[in-house]
Amino acid sequence: MKETAVDFLFQKLWDNPKDKLTWYKFLIDAKEMERQQIIEAHGRQLKKTQTAGNYEYWLTGEKYYRENYGQ
Repeated sequence: MKETAVDFLFQKLWDNPKDKLTWYKFLIDAKEMERQQIIEAHGRQLKKTQTAGNYEYWLTGEKYYRENYGQ
């Protein structure tokens, strides 16, 4: 089974002493894992607009992440 960002973070924090700089690095690593998981889960999907033009376009996982969660 693939490790989730939350599993990764919990295990790292549980196994290490309370050092804020180390914990911050683990948090950054977990956030990157979560970003990759969201991008992979979304994949590349065909979307249809609801505007007057009604056209189709491809939305990649990377673009979806940027639109919904920022950089």
